[in-house]
Amino acid sequence: MSVILVINSGSSSLKYQLIDMDAERTLATGLIERIGRGESAATHTVRHPSSRSDAAAETFRVDADVPDHDVAFARMLDAFAEHGPSLDANPPIAVGHRVVQGGARFFEPTIVTDRVKRDIEELEELAPLHNPANLAGITAAERAFPGVPHVAIFDTAFHQTLPPAAYTYAIDADVAEKYRVRRYGFHGTSHKYVSEQAALIVGRPLAELRQLVLHLGNGASITAVDGGRSVETSMGLTPLEGLVMGTRSGDIDPAVLFHLHRRAGLDVDELDSLLNKRSGLLGLAGTNDVRDVLERRAAGDAAATLAFDVYVHRIKGYVGAYFAQLGGVDVISFTAGVGENAAPVRAESLSGLERLGILIDAERNESASREARVISTDDSEVTVLVIPTNEELEIARQTLAIVEG
Repeated sequence: MSVILVINSGSSSLKYQLIDMDAERTLATGLIERIGRGESAATHTVRHPSSRSDAAAETFRVDADVPDHDVAFARMLDAFAEHGPSLDANPPIAVGHRVVQGGARFFEPTIVTDRVKRDIEELEELAPLHNPANLAGITAAERAFPGVPHVAIFDTAFHQTLPPAAYTYAIDADVAEKYRVRRYGFHGTSHKYVSEQAALIVGRPLAELRQLVLHLGNGASITAVDGGRSVETSMGLTPLEGLVMGTRSGDIDPAVLFHLHRRAGLDVDELDSLLNKRSGLLGLAGTNDVRDVLERRAAGDAAATLAFDVYVHRIKGYVGAYFAQLGGVDVISFTAGVGENAAPVRAESLSGLERLGILIDAERNESASREARVISTDDSEVTVLVIPTNEELEIARQTLAIVEG
């Protein structure tokens, strides 16, 4: 078996998957939370070898202190040794790492070297909450798996095909160049995976398709994909720009910040916290969980209704704008937690767009399924899909490709 270990290292968490690439089948997954914050929770799930069903999986949990990422990797190795599958019997041929910010420097999967690690560290100023944690995971993983290649997969890489008109902000050009201010985009691994899956589902070459991919989770972004290339995306220098999200505001008049600084006395850190952690659905409705918003909206709650309306209004605006940028759209795909599970969000985000050739089949849209599926009508000019994303598999695919040369 060609086995790849996929690592997603956060500041206080470690997610991992062990994937058999011959069958593209997950052998085990795990999550270690609250690293460095006292009592930590570690879960390890083993998949039954003959089934892809979650029902055939067995999960084990351990609560223990995990002070740093080195200890987190030790816990992970202990879980594999105790609960399986055996890493001796299924040794990873490579380790793939999610790295959030690659700047304009990294546009493809990259074998980790000392120089690459220095570059990731140097890019921390563009992603201070993410790149240090990603680098800590790489360093710890290299110690745990010293004999195999480690590959960095950058969230921003898929968006390196954006044209200058799409990634350039209209500010002083010298200032922008000096401080690397431009649109980078995020969720690139998901957008790439989903756009390629969409081409397979509709049975057309990727190079022929104009697509919109809506990655709607607690973080949310939309990308216009033309012939398999990202040509426009909603997140910018940071993941704050664009759609309304769970706790992020998305697009906002920059002068709001000046106003709140002058009138409310909020400093830079307070404004950062406001827009990133206390805005979006949380700021409007007091919850960042779309399920709660939908339940309260159905019961007539005014705040939840407004939050929902603002949320889908912003999505619809981006759909229309990107439709214009592409000159027409062949496929629209919804993915991630909200996109895959919230039928009212899908319906309302595309309602009123029938003249653009977008027709949703209400029954198909409401049907609950974990499988990729078509939710548009048979006579809709634009095919609308729901596609469960699989960023870990995409990371594994890219890792395997570069390792095999």
